[in-house]
Amino acid sequence: MIDTILFDLDGTLLPMEQDAFVRAYVQQLCRRYVPCGFDKDQIVQALWTGTAAMVQNDGSCSNETRFWSSFDTLLGDTSLIRSTIPAFYREEFNEIRAVTTPTGLPRSIIDTLRAKNYDLILATNPLFPPVAVQTRLSWIGLTFEDFSLVTHYENSTYCKPFPGYYKEILQKTGKLAKQCRMVGNNPLDDLSAARLGFDVFFVTDFVENEKNLPTDGYPQGSLADVLSWAEALPAL
Repeated sequence: MIDTILFDLDGTLLPMEQDAFVRAYVQQLCRRYVPCGFDKDQIVQALWTGTAAMVQNDGSCSNETRFWSSFDTLLGDTSLIRSTIPAFYREEFNEIRAVTTPTGLPRSIIDTLRAKNYDLILATNPLFPPVAVQTRLSWIGLTFEDFSLVTHYENSTYCKPFPGYYKEILQKTGKLAKQCRMVGNNPLDDLSAARLGFDVFFVTDFVENEKNLPTDGYPQGSLADVLSWAEALPAL
């Protein structure tokens, strides 16, 4: 029996177009650090190099370690960035909310499932520090306390879509794949959990499918549909 629901964040619980979000994110990052003496092009290159390093992480170290080791290789002394990045994610990063379209649905879904004693996990791709995840959650009225586990770059050693990401969650929570349902908007990153035995649900409001993978075989619907099936689930 399914007793654990995993949710993707960007484009799933948090309605947004990924390309618009990325553009706004890079703009804010450069606005903060170019005046500090860093070259804009180098910042962007270092960001994507560090992100690629995390996506290819093999479990031998945290994504945080993998990111900064790559980031520093291109930018040199990044102590200023490291010391101020938490403030950036609490302040300038908040401006990116303008390119998202938050609704009350996530709060209703989470409250409904928690009232029925389901275990809830925020399975957002762990490419950001915890403070950046907290900020994005605040846009939809949620906090870390709404989940038993939130993945981020400090506590993860793999990224989606690699099986190690989902195996790491199972190991941390003591769950079996057959107990879990993964809810997400990306057939590669999120629905790949089905290969490990997860039940999955494809959210179609803001689809991310760069590889144009087939999705017809998956249960799917809007975020409003997620609320409907959450309301229909039995209490545990």
